[in-house]
Amino acid sequence: MRMRRHARGGHDEDSHGIDLAPMLDFVLNLLIFFIITAVFVKESGMELNRPSAAADQVAEGGGSIPILVLEDGGVVVDGRPVDLRAVQANINRLHAVSPNKGVLVIADQDAQTGVVAAVVDQVRLGGIYNITFSTSS
Repeated sequence: MRMRRHARGGHDEDSHGIDLAPMLDFVLNLLIFFIITAVFVKESGMELNRPSAAADQVAEGGGSIPILVLEDGGVVVDGRPVDLRAVQANINRLHAVSPNKGVLVIADQDAQTGVVAAVVDQVRLGGIYNITFSTSS
């Protein structure tokens, strides 16, 4: 005995599909909304004016306490080699003698940034916030 399949009408098959047009409209509206309300972040930078060699000579002889940061990580304060931990004590001593002077940090071209940052921290702990930067070639 064979079973027969009954053929259905064409109108029933059309009603089983899912209409995607409203969903696409909704997604497109969401996309437009998020693009319009997105926050565009502009990163700010810091502008640096590097002094020339002539300005270095004037600054060294003028009203600044020179601190040299050498390539090998050594630190020279006012012409004397000192340990990094002794920078604050030397700055305190020199600042007591002439309180109007600032500090000129002269870093070698190949000096490590961490050592320069540590020197600046020691100078600030010594009570001087007038810090000028320069490089030596």
